[in-house]
Amino acid sequence: MQQIQVNLRPTEKADLEFFFQFQLDEEAGYLAAFMPENHTDKEAYVEKYTRFLNDPTIHMQTILVDEIIAGSISKFEREGDAEITYWIDRRFWGKGVATTALKNFLILENTRPILGRVAFDNLGSQRVLERCGFVKIGTDKGFANARQTEIEEFIYKLT
Repeated sequence: MQQIQVNLRPTEKADLEFFFQFQLDEEAGYLAAFMPENHTDKEAYVEKYTRFLNDPTIHMQTILVDEIIAGSISKFEREGDAEITYWIDRRFWGKGVATTALKNFLILENTRPILGRVAFDNLGSQRVLERCGFVKIGTDKGFANARQTEIEEFIYKLT
């Protein structure tokens, strides 16, 4: 089996077009659960993420698999806590891309502690966080726009 090469590079504005398309995938959105209400509005999406690119508290990286844009990974701050988020294009699911990307990202981003939140039924992302040393520390409930209902999410922490 051929080894895939997973690399990160700073996100560029042109990458947002790919990210927008990735998050339109309904199955991926269902698993992510917590998405903006207007996630299909491209203009709003690009405007929001362009602001994020210029925010010094947000660290955005583009995930490349064999030089193909495969997703994004970021550190952001919410209520004083550092959190990570990532999105992998479904074509790359189940190939170790998210785990490798997160391990690589955690070398670049040394803020600790750092949290990760994941929908209760997103087993793939739970495994990714656990493989990267995150420990489940609690739960929360929130309205998941992608599901139009309140769901439980698990909170993970890396110290």
